[in-house]
This record gives sequence, structure tokens and C-alpha cells, in this order.
Amino acid sequence: MKLDSDDFELFGVPRRFEQDRAVLDARWRALQAEVHPDRFAAGGAAAQRVAMQWAVRVNEAYQRLKDPLKRAAYLCELQGAPVDIENNTAMPPEFLMQQMEWREALDEAHSVDDVEALADEVAARKKSGFANLQRTLDEQHDTAAAAEQVRALMFVERFAEDIDHRLEALGQ
Repeated sequence: MKLDSDDFELFGVPRRFEQDRAVLDARWRALQAEVHPDRFAAGGAAAQRVAMQWAVRVNEAYQRLKDPLKRAAYLCELQGAPVDIENNTAMPPEFLMQQMEWREALDEAHSVDDVEALADEVAARKKSGFANLQRTLDEQHDTAAAAEQVRALMFVERFAEDIDHRLEALGQ
């Protein structure tokens, strides 16, 4: 392993959006077993510190690779098109209208059924958004467009969390 490897190289998987979660999980377990600080107990404190740094590096890479949104943002960054959500929140007008409609629908939803129906709609939008993102990154190799899609999916995911909170408040 090389410290300067990107997450995909570190895990020995192709640098693409579509990943097999079982492969990532298995590779994470193997890497953790390889770098676990307990394996270096006989090597002294310095060896354990280095092992701990590697363990942290492996965990951070795993967190990025296993989460589709984080993985997509990371791919965009590696390809020179950072998502930059803090400074770039521009969205197409139709997307903003959809967000406003969803917010209004959530505000007006008073029953669990109403909120669950909205949750289903948002889940379908997320699913199609991730399918589009996969095509944009893996087939079209258009990281600038993918970065915009990632920003939009971040908004959708945040809204899905708001729906979950609302369902919790309604006792679901």
C-alpha cells in the first residue's frame, strides 16, 4: 500500500461510480486486518502509530467509497470537477421548483400516509438520480455535469432526512 494512493487504488477497485458493496466490505475487512495496530504491538509505539494512521486512512476511504453520494463527489474531485457545495449552490430553475413543491407538500402533510407518499416520491427521485449519475460518470465521463447532479442529490438526500424526522415526529 502507498500512502498517496487514492481510495480506489487503496481498495484495489476500479475508479468508477458503480461499485459492488460486498467487494468493498470484504476489501475493507482485509485491509483492516492488515493494518490493525494490534498486529504491530511487538514493533513498539512508533510502529503502532503508523498502523493507526493506516487504519484511519482505510476507514476514511471506506466511508467515502461505500456511500454513493460521497463516492460520486470524490470521483468528481479526482477528475478536477469538485462539487464545492459550500460555494456553488446554483441549481436549474425546475429543480428549485420541485424542491419548493416538496417543501410545501411536507408542510401541508398532516398524516403518516401523506408523508409516506412524499417519501416514496423522493425515494424514486433519488433512485433515478443515482442511475443518471452512474451513466454520467461511468459512461459519459462528464464530471462537470456529474458535480451538478451530486449537488442536486445532496439537496434531495437532505430533504429525505427531513421527511424521516417528520415521520418520527408523527410516531412512525
